[in-house]
Amino acid sequence: MLNFNKLVAIIISLQLIIISTFIPVFITVPFSKQFIQAYEIPISWQLPTIILITLFFKSEIAIKAFTLYILIGLFYLPVFHNGGSLGYLLSSNFGYLLGIYPLIKVIDKLKVKNHKIHLYDILRYGILGICIMHITGIIYSCFLILYFKNSDFLIYNVSKYSLGKFGYHLLMLTPVTLFINIINKQYKYEK
Repeated sequence: MLNFNKLVAIIISLQLIIISTFIPVFITVPFSKQFIQAYEIPISWQLPTIILITLFFKSEIAIKAFTLYILIGLFYLPVFHNGGSLGYLLSSNFGYLLGIYPLIKVIDKLKVKNHKIHLYDILRYGILGICIMHITGIIYSCFLILYFKNSDFLIYNVSKYSLGKFGYHLLMLTPVTLFINIINKQYKYEK
């Protein structure tokens, strides 16, 4: 049963997930004193947001918020990165959305293991969770390809959605580790 605090945590988490889905990631590279070039990376802030939500709240909060996010995207509003509706079930992107559930469970194991989160552990569990998320997405793509009997798209889907974004997803562990490092330092100073 949900009490008021859990309901507020779920609503806040849901809002954070939706907002972070539409914020693109940019990397700025200074070329000279006058010019700064910004490169857009083809992912959003959704993955680090979900990792942080899982670390700050219980995994049940993150799972319920993410389930609401999926239901809203399938039935009400186009809140997914590339739209929404029931037709999104037939896209390979949906498999990677389903891969967020095991990612949440892996990150939750990190929180159960320690009260203080070490940077090495967040990287280790983060890499494991991202790998499982991508494996889930690849398996979902394989099911779609078997269902539609069109094996030509398997290499394309794996290349575009997994190999093309895997490095970027690993790169997004950097802001998470920096944020956790700041929290750990603040926690140490408050003691």
